Amino acid sequence: MHKILTIILICALVGLALPAAAQQAQRGGFMGFIAGCCFGVRAAGDYNAGKDIHWREWCRLIPYAGIVFAVWDGIDGSSGKTTADYAKEYGAHFF
Repeated sequence: MHKILTIILICALVGLALPAAAQQAQRGGFMGFIAGCCFGVRAAGDYNAGKDIHWREWCRLIPYAGIVFAVWDGIDGSSGKTTADYAKEYGAHFF
C-alpha cells in the first residue's frame, strides 16, 4: 500500500513539473506548488509573478529552528514593516 501511495505522489509531482518545463515563459509547476504548500497563497502568487522566495521563508522549513524565523517574522510584522520596507532592505527581486 505504501508503494502505491508513493508512486501516485511521485507521478503527481512529476505531472506538476512537466507543464512548467514545457512553458519556460511562465512560472508555476513544481516550484509554484512548493511555494503554495509550504509558504501560502501569497508566496505562491508572488513566485508566479516573478519574485523569488526569501531565505527567511526557506528557513521556516527547518524543524524546530523554523519557529525562530516565524517569531522573527512576527516581530517584524508587529513593528509595522511593509513590503516597501522589505523591498528597500532586501531588494525588489524578493518583494
